[in-house]
Amino acid sequence: MKNTNLAHHLKHPVFKVASQICKEEGIQAFVIGGYVRDLILERPSKDIDIVVLGSGMDFAEKCAAILRVKKVSFFKNYGTAQFKYKDLEIEFVGARKESYREDSRKPLVESGTLSDDQNRRDFTINALALSLHPDNFGELIDPFGGVEDLEKQIIRTPLEPAQTYSDDPLRMMRAIRFATQLNFTIENKSLQAIKDNSSRLEIISRERISDELNKIILSKEPSRGFKLLFSTQLLHQFFPEMVALYGIDVIQGKSHKDNFYHTLEVLDNISENTDNLWLRWAAILHDIAKPPTKRFDPVIGWTFHGHEDLGARFVPRIFKNLKLPLDHKMKYVQKLVRLHLRPISLVKGHVTDSAIRRLLFEAGDDIEDLMTLCNADITSKNEFKVQKFKKNFDIVAKKLKDVEAKDKIRNFQPPVSGELIMSTFELKPCAEIGLLKTQIKDAILEGTIENNFEAAYEHLLILAENIGLKPVKI
Repeated sequence: MKNTNLAHHLKHPVFKVASQICKEEGIQAFVIGGYVRDLILERPSKDIDIVVLGSGMDFAEKCAAILRVKKVSFFKNYGTAQFKYKDLEIEFVGARKESYREDSRKPLVESGTLSDDQNRRDFTINALALSLHPDNFGELIDPFGGVEDLEKQIIRTPLEPAQTYSDDPLRMMRAIRFATQLNFTIENKSLQAIKDNSSRLEIISRERISDELNKIILSKEPSRGFKLLFSTQLLHQFFPEMVALYGIDVIQGKSHKDNFYHTLEVLDNISENTDNLWLRWAAILHDIAKPPTKRFDPVIGWTFHGHEDLGARFVPRIFKNLKLPLDHKMKYVQKLVRLHLRPISLVKGHVTDSAIRRLLFEAGDDIEDLMTLCNADITSKNEFKVQKFKKNFDIVAKKLKDVEAKDKIRNFQPPVSGELIMSTFELKPCAEIGLLKTQIKDAILEGTIENNFEAAYEHLLILAENIGLKPVKI
């Protein structure tokens, strides 16, 4: 990039105000980091970092007063302040230099120059700065060739990579995240340093690791990130269950697919159709229990019986270990992992209304997401086989719509409640009530009776008579 002045890009009011303060106070301030990088890459950015040669908190206060921002958050321990203005999150900090202890990623901080501040940045493309002083407003300060690295699409550290990653091991995750999001290549020396320092990740909290991991998962082609995490052995540090998917066993000339690469293919497939993070997590975990369920049968070859049920039981442990939310999001992923073979088994066999009703009942409002997952799970090098499978899958999808329109099974509650059964037969809470409710539900799902109150109540009376219950009143 030949033009080293980007003043024409700094149109936002905050830059004008910052420049005014620089002139009035006789101080220097700079836009630095991701905002400058994304400006050059012409990517949208909602976060602005402003480094001040002086007090970032004082500068923020003055800036907020002119912009009439009422709420400013101050973080005195870090010497930073931030506020929201219109659509942007703006953070102010005094220029600083950092030194690290081996057992912590929290640096010892002291005031420094712009050069010190750029030296502490993780990557050359994040060390770019633009002056906000009116004398050289918009001038680009690029001491490490960050613009050239943007043009070459390279991730490189400003200083020696081994030192950069050892100081703050989270930068290794960030390197892979940026490479995945931007479709950049990590420089070989840097890549080797990540592998050499992979065990240093143990001093990083799982929350921070998962935050970077989720950004990789939400990228356009997440498999790139996972392949890098695997080859650098970072994945081994926090997600051994996924590492265990890797590899192929061969016995008597019979082999199975590599479930690690199959999972990545499913993840990329689903990412073409959804930005839902938790649906993408379901793709990652759908076959997670294949290693412990793997068996060899001399007649049919390799089997993974029950991997969907065991996989669903694995989900809470994995979420807990990675500090992911243990709420409805986890239950949603668990449900999809447990049910992911059901639509596929329908594709292979005869599609009965009864099987469709049961699937609709169990999947509820997540049926479309389940079908998206199952569609993504159709992977084969045999294109004819894939097309045939997808055609059968379309038949199942149509049948789901037809049965749902006719029988209204999704999320249905049996039309006869436990309370009604108790009052009809003058029963106290007992096992018979649950049995009768289950039998009515099964009769509706099997298509024996229609899904309405009249049919269900009539069926209840017949079922009750079979176990010797007589209604008090009809």
